[in-house]
Amino acid sequence: MYILILGLFAVIIFSVYEYYSHHTYRKKIPLIIHVNGTRGKSSVTRLIAAGLREGGKRTIAKTTGSAPRIILENGDEIPIQRPRGPNIREQAKICKFAAKRSSEVLVLECMAVMPEYQWVTEHKIVRSDIGVITNIRLDHLDVMGPGIKNVTYSICNTIPEKALSYTSEKKLFPYIKEIADKKHTKLYLSDPEVISDEVLDEFSHIEHKDNISLALDVCKACGVERDVALEGMKKAKPDIGATTLFHIHEDEREVYFAHSFAANDPESTEFVIQSVKELHPDIEFCGFILNTRADRMFRSKQLVKMLENIEFDGLYLIGQETATVFSYAQNHKLPMPKVHNFGWVTGEQLMNKLDEVKTKNILLIGIGNIGGNGGIIVDYFKEKSEIGES
Repeated sequence: MYILILGLFAVIIFSVYEYYSHHTYRKKIPLIIHVNGTRGKSSVTRLIAAGLREGGKRTIAKTTGSAPRIILENGDEIPIQRPRGPNIREQAKICKFAAKRSSEVLVLECMAVMPEYQWVTEHKIVRSDIGVITNIRLDHLDVMGPGIKNVTYSICNTIPEKALSYTSEKKLFPYIKEIADKKHTKLYLSDPEVISDEVLDEFSHIEHKDNISLALDVCKACGVERDVALEGMKKAKPDIGATTLFHIHEDEREVYFAHSFAANDPESTEFVIQSVKELHPDIEFCGFILNTRADRMFRSKQLVKMLENIEFDGLYLIGQETATVFSYAQNHKLPMPKVHNFGWVTGEQLMNKLDEVKTKNILLIGIGNIGGNGGIIVDYFKEKSEIGES
């Protein structure tokens, strides 16, 4: 019993020391920007950091997307290793890292999903000066649902107290503003219409107007003007989950593959599909590669329902749970002659299975999840496109 009491006492002492030590490091960072939302968090984090770097701000950023990274002051990146899995205490470690490097600005992507963890991350660890909400979609309903209002209130847990906050979420802006007002925080709505199509064309990957306008507004609040910040954003390395278009020559065919596996909720996915189609209006054949995962069945079913209202020439199911999703597609009356159950495939196997497609211009759009089979397909098209360019 005596040993247990001593052990408990030691844990309490260490926790108190860790708490005060963290807040000492936090005070050394002049400005922290906390980015939350359903989609685009990693991209917006990168865009903001790139714009601030271009403006001469010593900026460190940390993303928590498909491949978590620390982005240094010069744009170099350090992968984050998580042998024990993700933990919100990671944010405190990044604060310590940034403070020791005398950073002027730290841009953090929110890594919490559960509502209470989102609140703790912001109000007990990060204590941001500027809060950012990219958008709010029906996602992670098992912990944030059941409805869109519940998801909104959950994500708004990261709005800071008596500070500034920016969002590009137009539909749910009134609810976000209501919460921001209670926290005495000034909320601004970014306007994507200020971003021209010509600006989008200057990015090396498919970026969204919402993300760019939101990041530009935040950079301006930090003292970096639009033109300067935009130049930095154009040079920024995209997140691994950003929509990227690969082009390969396959026999006598031109094959375009849009990696959109990260946009895995219906609204974001549909937006990406329309954007990619607009880039290739003369394409003869448009097919979707839906990567399924055993732990993401709800998302796969959501996307199947979404496809009821979208025209396509082929739907190719890959990954872990293709038979289940194939049956679900039958029950939702998708055009089954166009739906194919491929199972777990390599890139070569996928292309061999597509030999029956005889058109010379093919657009394939990867949707669902990048984990598992999705990453294998992305790597295949990336490698093939790089070989073609060399």
